[in-house]
Amino acid sequence: MRITRLLTAVVAAAILLPASATAASAASIGSYVALGDSYTSGPFIPVQRVDPLGCGRSTANYPSVVAAALHATRFTDVSCAGADTTNMTRPQGVPFNGTNPPQLGALRIDTDLVTLGIGGNDYGVFGSLTSTCPGLRASDPTGNPCEEHFGDSVTTTIDNIGPRVEAVLATIHERSPKARVLVIGYPRIAPEKGYCPDVLPFADGDYAWLNIIEEKLNRTLSDAADADGKAEFVDTFGPSRGHDACARGGAAWINGKDQNVFEAAAYHPLKTGMAGVAAVVLKSLR
Repeated sequence: MRITRLLTAVVAAAILLPASATAASAASIGSYVALGDSYTSGPFIPVQRVDPLGCGRSTANYPSVVAAALHATRFTDVSCAGADTTNMTRPQGVPFNGTNPPQLGALRIDTDLVTLGIGGNDYGVFGSLTSTCPGLRASDPTGNPCEEHFGDSVTTTIDNIGPRVEAVLATIHERSPKARVLVIGYPRIAPEKGYCPDVLPFADGDYAWLNIIEEKLNRTLSDAADADGKAEFVDTFGPSRGHDACARGGAAWINGKDQNVFEAAAYHPLKTGMAGVAAVVLKSLR
């Protein structure tokens, strides 16, 4: 069953890629290590791994799709829901009495490829927005009550995430000096235009602000990769245009407000989103 699901995801990713990119990305790779938070691990996306179960690590997340496409001889996915940059070097307690070891412990001297998807949980950025903004919509449905509530505090906080990511990247290079290192950005949650309060219950004016916050976070990650000088930033925000939580007809990459334990966590990537992000990553590896 696991192999079948992986192959299905690989096919989905390949459909999104030009033929030349698919062929190029099929070249075999030795050792691949995936690091990151829930946007990497894929909570509730079938099939969930149990090592530990509380990490919400899916066998159909984008690292798994990428590893299958690259024919990685050794694939290690230590991504975990709730992780922030501190969990790269410290153990992370997770639900169901589990512990995820420090993620950088998975790196080896002979690691060839590392993907890092981290930053959204630092200082509680994503969690604060998704827990606070929906409750403010009723007070001003067509306004921007969440932006008014937080003011400049979120963007100021994001500025502090960059140095943390740079420190993680420096340690990755120390432990795996030959590895190609990709910093994976966050895909789009809100649409460029229009609203879908039944799916994404933010006030209408807060949709544009949410996009500004996501763009700011992704720019911070990109700047961290540039400052590092060795890592590469992979933009998924741009390629996910039209695949936001409001997208219809199966085009959405991101789940909305409803938690679905058989599909995806609220405000998190769907299986289609993981396949889409994998396609972007594979294209960047041409």
